[in-house]
Amino acid sequence: MNPYAMLQVTWWLLLGVLLIGLAVMVGMDMGVGTILRYVGRSDIERRVALNIIGPHWDGNQVWFILGGGAIFAAFPLIYATAFSGFYVVMLLLLWTMIVRPLGFEYRSKIPSSAWRNAWDWSLLVSGAVPMIVFGAAFGNLFHGVPFHFEWNLTSVYTGSFLGLLNPFAILCGLLSLALSVMMGGLTVMNGAEGPMHGRARTVVQVGAAAAVVLFAAGGAWVHAIPGFSIVSGPGAGVAQTPLRQLVEAVPGAWQGNFSARPSLWLLPAIGFAGMAGALLAARAGRSHLGWWFGALAWIGVIGTAGAALFPFLLPSSEDPSMSLTVWNSSSSQLTLTWMLVMAVVFVPLVLWYTSWAFYVMRGKVRAERVAHDEHAY
Repeated sequence: MNPYAMLQVTWWLLLGVLLIGLAVMVGMDMGVGTILRYVGRSDIERRVALNIIGPHWDGNQVWFILGGGAIFAAFPLIYATAFSGFYVVMLLLLWTMIVRPLGFEYRSKIPSSAWRNAWDWSLLVSGAVPMIVFGAAFGNLFHGVPFHFEWNLTSVYTGSFLGLLNPFAILCGLLSLALSVMMGGLTVMNGAEGPMHGRARTVVQVGAAAAVVLFAAGGAWVHAIPGFSIVSGPGAGVAQTPLRQLVEAVPGAWQGNFSARPSLWLLPAIGFAGMAGALLAARAGRSHLGWWFGALAWIGVIGTAGAALFPFLLPSSEDPSMSLTVWNSSSSQLTLTWMLVMAVVFVPLVLWYTSWAFYVMRGKVRAERVAHDEHAY
């Protein structure tokens, strides 16, 4: 493999790492918002739940920035094509991401039950919707996205918002939501005591069990979805455009990488092991261990999807030969090299300060302390 191809694969792997970081860290916070009204039966209990993630939720947004920045710089054609077609989806995510911080900041400003209930519902919606969209996006990749390129590489999206809500995409969205709820429940277990701890434990078990069923159903469903296969093209590590390849839809093609490299079956096994481990750890009351199992479940799920799709990043259902792959949508070798230098510096730094923040602000959040702290959410 030549140096350019190695850089392309490296950035494909780094993109996967950033997506996993986003799913684990942001998904954890959004999971707490989704289950807020269940684990918190009173105003003070809901404040406890919000203050468990209070020191971390805004810092975790850095994974959005890293993921978006990586796509923009490493795979600019993916960024341009996706943002050109998915306006409604992007606006939906934008509005939920605007409402969410408002919910944190303004919920407790007025001692009115109607005011606080309204913000509680906003936190539920702004927590659940992005995670459903996140999973549905992966689901649509397996079906392909309806777009094509003009002769000058102008992308033309021919689908609709409702078309993205196909049954398989909805299943993937529910899987993403189940994992988020599971992680949110484990987070509340880590920081709460008493009845809240017990309710969060129930949430984790339900979320983990649902994730196992949905992941298994999704794996079986993929077998019935025709996959894409590159018949001919310039190959890896060669400057190219999506107009210089031949791609066909072939039944069973999404299992091709697993058939060629049986070791990849470890990825779905890791996913199932993480879900089962989180469920059993929660049942045993070992929520910190369960949180790490939950992170492992996300690694297995996203890793399985990435391994099945490789080298495709944005398949085209309208014209498979115009699908975007790791090889035809990446930046230049110089750009990928400089980005790798920056990533080697900043990704470990993000991991370090995130770990440090969780270590320093560890421990239980108690209702009496929240009630008497004017700076608490």
